[in-house]
Amino acid sequence: MMTEQNTTEYKEEPRAELESYLRPGLNALGLPETAAVPMSRHGALLLERNQVMNLTALTTPEETARLHFLDSAALVPLVRFRGKSLIDVGSGGGFPGLPLKVLEPSLKLTLLDAQRKRVEFLRDACGVCGVTDGVCVQARAEDYAREHREGFDLATARAVAALPILAELCLPLVRVGGQFLAMKSVHSQEELDGASRALSLLGGRLEAVHDYPVPGTEIRHRLIVIRKERKTPLQYPRAYGKIKKQPL
Repeated sequence: MMTEQNTTEYKEEPRAELESYLRPGLNALGLPETAAVPMSRHGALLLERNQVMNLTALTTPEETARLHFLDSAALVPLVRFRGKSLIDVGSGGGFPGLPLKVLEPSLKLTLLDAQRKRVEFLRDACGVCGVTDGVCVQARAEDYAREHREGFDLATARAVAALPILAELCLPLVRVGGQFLAMKSVHSQEELDGASRALSLLGGRLEAVHDYPVPGTEIRHRLIVIRKERKTPLQYPRAYGKIKKQPL
């Protein structure tokens, strides 16, 4: 039987290891190392809960620190988040939304996921990070857009879905003048080229493509920034089955 002391050690050990990767990584990005403390709490909770539910394919503190937290944090030097409202679509384990909130407390954050258990985890993750004003919502993006159309300055997505699908789910939620931030592989140029029609139909325009290194790795990832120039026509987003079967 595990003693109380051992239980504490078990919970503290991944936090310490997470911090050991997070601090130099945040420093390399020019961001405050103090953010490693709430991030390590989030990461330890993620690794613990992932043993009983599917939150992430990454299972070590090093992978979690670098490829979830530092990958998310790398957006801060690239985009202005201060005072903005952001919806993180398909947030899952809370990425990139919750690390962005930790680094920019003025961010008005909504974490959106369709699965109840994931939303319960997101609420707990906000708690261990000390985020008291984050909103965690269980809903599909296409349903949530009906009541919150063009209600956010920014929308983020880190999902594996193709860009035309993500754009139809995210752009209707972004106000005119706001941005949709899609986190992608650096090998996504063909996907980006194929999304031009979808972006045009949805009121968006490609604003920037940022290829950035993930601190502590040889990996480079891509942030695609889409500016919302016009209101999205009311027929979008369609039902998810149709979006997936017939992408724009």
